[in-house]
Amino acid sequence: MDTKEQHERYENARKRVKQKKRLYYHFVLFLVGSVFLIVINKVLNFGESFLKDWFVWAIFAGAFFWVLHFINVFVTNRFMGKDWERTQTEKLILKQEVKIAQLEKKVAKEHPLKPESSPHTPALKNKENPPLEQASE
Repeated sequence: MDTKEQHERYENARKRVKQKKRLYYHFVLFLVGSVFLIVINKVLNFGESFLKDWFVWAIFAGAFFWVLHFINVFVTNRFMGKDWERTQTEKLILKQEVKIAQLEKKVAKEHPLKPESSPHTPALKNKENPPLEQASE
């Protein structure tokens, strides 16, 4: 395994660890926030006049976003991670190369190249810019 591959694997692993760390941090924040909302509603009676047990809806909303984060880290990333990106990129490059080859064949067939000069046809001399030897005379 070469150094570039090792570095790429290291960077990929580091990013995964960072994703998981953020998910765990999000979960702890969700738990602390949920307890805080329960205390505000039940102990301090905040918002009781507006809606009884409103904290339940806030906790459901937080849980919904945490579940989305969880799915992103553990489900979506597994199916659409680095390997998936690499495979898709290789497929697109191959499609482009095939398309370019087809276009080149089509152009070559429709507009064949003509030889610019042959040994039998003399090259045109440029009278405006003579060779350096003549210009210095």
